[in-house]
Amino acid sequence: MFESGAARPGADTLSTLGSALNVPTAFFVRPLTETHEGFFRSLRRTGVTDRRRARATAYVAHDLALHAAAAGRFPASAVPSIQVSGLEAGGDEIEHIAGRVRTALGILSGPVPDVVQLLEDHGVVVIRLPLGTADVDAFSLPFPDHPVVVLGADKNDRARSRFDAAHELGHLVMHGEHIWGMPEVEKQAHMFAAAFLMPAHEIHPQLPQTVDWSRFFDLKRHWQVSLAALLRRAKDLGRMPEAAYLTAIKTASARGWRRLEPVPLGRPEQPRRLLAYIGTPAGRKAQMELPRNIIAAVADATTVA
Repeated sequence: MFESGAARPGADTLSTLGSALNVPTAFFVRPLTETHEGFFRSLRRTGVTDRRRARATAYVAHDLALHAAAAGRFPASAVPSIQVSGLEAGGDEIEHIAGRVRTALGILSGPVPDVVQLLEDHGVVVIRLPLGTADVDAFSLPFPDHPVVVLGADKNDRARSRFDAAHELGHLVMHGEHIWGMPEVEKQAHMFAAAFLMPAHEIHPQLPQTVDWSRFFDLKRHWQVSLAALLRRAKDLGRMPEAAYLTAIKTASARGWRRLEPVPLGRPEQPRRLLAYIGTPAGRKAQMELPRNIIAAVADATTVA
């Protein structure tokens, strides 16, 4: 009845709830910023309980960002909004959008140095969490003031984590509050991530036309992306014939590279802004209104990832 609004808890009940749930009573009366269910890779594979738990943590991170912004420690969102023409929008349109976003965010050429820092510098809340289930991948919530991107702390792969972050940026740019929850939307975000991290006009001449692993290893180090992403980019841009691509995929699978690729790039990129704010006097004061256990979990996952 409390959750549906049919009844309102009194002060004693709020105190009891706070003690039982280990949250400050001030948390119950905070205004709630609404947004949609979020960009999850597969709603059918992701259980409702898992989605709700992940979204609740993202909401607390958003609340913390509001505190940080009020203290002058977190910028307002400066993520461009360039909505796609529709669910049928294809590679050329999305390539153009990715190029516009790179320019707007100050990436003129070459690899993106640090995708997570780029998002944070432009007002996106980025946190890393052990999402606890293989069915919950990275996801995002498109709050208009401070969008939230959640990356898996249990995905200890720099290249794939960068691609995840770019994928979620694609959702925020192209879909926002307008469309979500459909396979076409996820496919478009994947195309955006590839174009954002590996612009066609730059990487096309660099990609080998045959399965030259030494060359692909060099490109992985330079562009900070996975071999899988490079191979798919080579095929999608028409640089590598379909037969050569299939041969490369089969070889990578036989060698176990689909699970653990060669040429590790180091630890994943780390969010820093909220972690830095938590340690300030203002950040400690904010924890009087927010669930300290969730904030501690965010800090711990970010520190040790």
